[in-house]
Amino acid sequence: MSEPRPRARLDTPRDVGRQPLVRRPTYDADAFGSFAEQFARFMGTAKFLLYMTLFVIVWMGWNTLAPPDLRFDEFPFIFLTLMLSLQASYAAPLILLAQNRQEQRDKVVAEQDRQANARAHADMEFLAREVASLRMSVGEVATRDFLRSELRGLYADIEELARGDEDDGPDEPPTT
Repeated sequence: MSEPRPRARLDTPRDVGRQPLVRRPTYDADAFGSFAEQFARFMGTAKFLLYMTLFVIVWMGWNTLAPPDLRFDEFPFIFLTLMLSLQASYAAPLILLAQNRQEQRDKVVAEQDRQANARAHADMEFLAREVASLRMSVGEVATRDFLRSELRGLYADIEELARGDEDDGPDEPPTT
């Protein structure tokens, strides 16, 4: 036989692993956010304004011009006001949700831009240092004009020596 279950005491906490009696509804946040963005984009179009204007005109026309027994909303149009208020009460949070998602995307893009700018700045600093070192190296390298002037000087020295040897006569071998 099975043993009787011990009764839960009031001074001991419940078992944490226990499932709640009522499950909370779950939803896909990305899908809902995408829906909110599409809804907000549609509400910001001329097509939506046209549809809404036609809806209100038809509503008011029907409830003004139709036979009295077919009307469902009388002159102050309380039901129309209720419908528009209900639409606005749902539209505002959806638009805010779409704006929040756009703000999050903008933050990610701004961070990526900041990182790209930092890399570009580091690259520019590196290139500036390289150009400076090349300039310093080029300053130490002999230029074409410098070499020409040195060669002209040496050529002049050689000509001078050659003229001096011609004046002295035949070369005598050096004595040792």
